[in-house]
Amino acid sequence: MNLKFHPLRFARFIQPAWLCVLALACCGPLGAWAQSGANSAQSYPSKPIRLVVPFAPGGAADILGRLIADRMQKDLGQSVVIINKDGGGTIIGVDFVAKSQADGYTLLLANDAAAINSGSGRKLPYDLLKDLTPVSLVYSGPQIILVNKNSRLNNLADLVKMGKSEGDKLRYATSGIGSSTHLSTASFAEAAGIKPTHVPYRGIAPAINDLQGGHVDFLVAGTASALPLVRGGSAKPLAILSKNRSALLPQLPTAIEQGVNTESAGWYGVMAPAGTPSDIVQKLSNALTAAVETPEFRDRLQALAGDPQGLNAAQFGQFIRSEIQKFGTLMRTQDIQLQ
Repeated sequence: MNLKFHPLRFARFIQPAWLCVLALACCGPLGAWAQSGANSAQSYPSKPIRLVVPFAPGGAADILGRLIADRMQKDLGQSVVIINKDGGGTIIGVDFVAKSQADGYTLLLANDAAAINSGSGRKLPYDLLKDLTPVSLVYSGPQIILVNKNSRLNNLADLVKMGKSEGDKLRYATSGIGSSTHLSTASFAEAAGIKPTHVPYRGIAPAINDLQGGHVDFLVAGTASALPLVRGGSAKPLAILSKNRSALLPQLPTAIEQGVNTESAGWYGVMAPAGTPSDIVQKLSNALTAAVETPEFRDRLQALAGDPQGLNAAQFGQFIRSEIQKFGTLMRTQDIQLQ
């Protein structure tokens, strides 16, 4: 028997075999996997979606999350269940989503706290930019500088003048070290060239109580907290920290109008675990950006004292990166250390 190896004969033998393997792959599990990957958005969602809110039930974030969930249910045809995972300044909830399966069925209601944590330089169990992917920015709430209703300060110029004449005797309250209200006030103080004394509280409610009691001179609060005080006459607004005046308080001038070049706002958007199929991310992003344009959804967001946004996934990603950079630079220059 001639056992001598002939390359050409061997090649003729294996070609049909490989064609069979490829055919089986296309018809078998590998082919089904490829086809399902290509058509993932068509069949999505086929089961309930979890929207993780990294805050306790009952607060503004929880209310907003439920509003978004209700709108997503209408647009996607599947129930959206709220999962509250508070603690660690949103770190627990963000980490939970970052480590969840990247299939579009676990989403995060992210906010400025996530960008603050990432910009702080502290050790985190996740990388916000690598372990999560942006879907859409939905809500932005401008912040307002408030003083006691009986304060002798009537505008931002009065506050800046007081800060420059009294130095650290000027006291401001915040909802905690490294909170959005802390960094917004620090940014304002830096732009205004003043160095007031920081008085941190465990939440915005006790900070407001001490403002009303005359124990601190001013504070920065989001519109959801500030509007009831302003409309009820229990606090006096000096400026809104947005680029343009808000329809919520059209008579209130911005800080920029009054000569202090600073702006800040609280925000909320939806993110998904990194690796979520791009067509699913696009489908979610399209649904959310379209929802923001509907009058009913806009009215309900504005009832929460915020401005509806509609940034798509790419725009939201750029926004998050800019927020991380902004907060990181501010915390380094102001030597703010998160606890």
